[in-house]
Amino acid sequence: MRARLAEYAKLLLLLAALAGLGWVSARHAWQWDLSHAQRGTLAPASRAALAALEGPVEVTSYARASGDLRGRIAAFVAHYQRAKPDLRLSFVDPDADPGAMRARGITLDGELELRFAGRTQRLARLDEREFTQALKRLARADTARVSFIVGHGERRSDGEANHDLGRFAAALTADGLSIERIQLATAASIPDNAGLVVIASPQVPYSEVEAAAVVDWIERGGSLLWLAEPGAEDGLAPLARALGIAWLPGRIVDAAGQGLGVEDPSFVAITQYPPHPALRGLDLTTLFPQAAAVARLANAPFAATPLATTSARSWTETGPIEGAIAFDEGTGEVPGPLDLALALTRLSPGPDRHEQRIVVVGDGDFLSNRFLGNGGNRVLGTRLVHWLLGDEASGAIGVVEAPDARLDLSPSALGWIGLGLLVGLPAAIAGTGAAVLWRRRRRGGGSSAESDRA
Repeated sequence: MRARLAEYAKLLLLLAALAGLGWVSARHAWQWDLSHAQRGTLAPASRAALAALEGPVEVTSYARASGDLRGRIAAFVAHYQRAKPDLRLSFVDPDADPGAMRARGITLDGELELRFAGRTQRLARLDEREFTQALKRLARADTARVSFIVGHGERRSDGEANHDLGRFAAALTADGLSIERIQLATAASIPDNAGLVVIASPQVPYSEVEAAAVVDWIERGGSLLWLAEPGAEDGLAPLARALGIAWLPGRIVDAAGQGLGVEDPSFVAITQYPPHPALRGLDLTTLFPQAAAVARLANAPFAATPLATTSARSWTETGPIEGAIAFDEGTGEVPGPLDLALALTRLSPGPDRHEQRIVVVGDGDFLSNRFLGNGGNRVLGTRLVHWLLGDEASGAIGVVEAPDARLDLSPSALGWIGLGLLVGLPAAIAGTGAAVLWRRRRRGGGSSAESDRA
């Protein structure tokens, strides 16, 4: 009887211990990160960005219900939710209302939209650096301005035509930026609070007074995004001289695009980018239709960094692009590689002595409503704008890269592995089966002989 009571007591103690563990685990959580350099833990900058957001944060993912993308997004956001429980994640299927998604500028499966205190940020990549940088921009109460110059037939920031920039401007607005317009014909100068000034492919030449106003903006330390076009007579030669650049005549043609399925040789596809804060981690192909090449002049006042460079199979075509075309040095055409986008920097001449930033691109079509959804066009455009506004594209977010996250094998090693799987493994299995069968037959034969002797 005593032994049975002792067994009951042990069972009750075990059940009580399990219930206690369940109660503690429901109210307290412990986590140990055993990955390389704690790769699975949020960086200190990420935790600081979450701490700066006093209030709930809404994250909406426009991911299709099929596949495992929603699961990967939920697992990624869970790292942030553990540090900030009022960060909520919801999903919207973009296939449920494609028209509404296009109207909102949603072009990528899994695109994220972050909302806080009436401000919004968009993300196209599932990356801690960019996610945390978006949180930092949400925490900033002031709204940065992007001022488009109008009055010269520029691409309209509120336009819906194929050549306009309405969708790109909507993406900037979704990132929490304010879109403004400047009419130089009625303004004596560009106002000091203009933020980032954008020249978007003017069709009517600037007057001398208007060009001087833009040069004055540069001399005051202002930032600029200049989207030029091949052969455009825009009256901005004084601006080009002030920046220390020159637009090369003709349009870029690049035969390397055929390998990517680009049939039109005047469409330049860029797949590799130089190391630059605005381009860090960018691995999407961008498409530049009808682009002009830009050259850096000697003794220029700005330091220049190429942002997009064509292949060695490119040149500036000065003739019509039809039929069979070829490089003709006698007509002044310039062989590649060619720069079609430059980042210009210097210490500003103003009293605050900040880094002045300017980007010049020999094409405005890549941000137009027609081509914005191609590859990484929108991502590249928004990154350039944020860099020009002083938002370092995740450069300050220190995330440790795991050295074992990628396995690189040579073609010969891959061949041996394939040979082993296709030939070696089946041969080993067949050999093992044959050996087992032989041993069984041998044992069976020995048993029959012993029975005969008996």
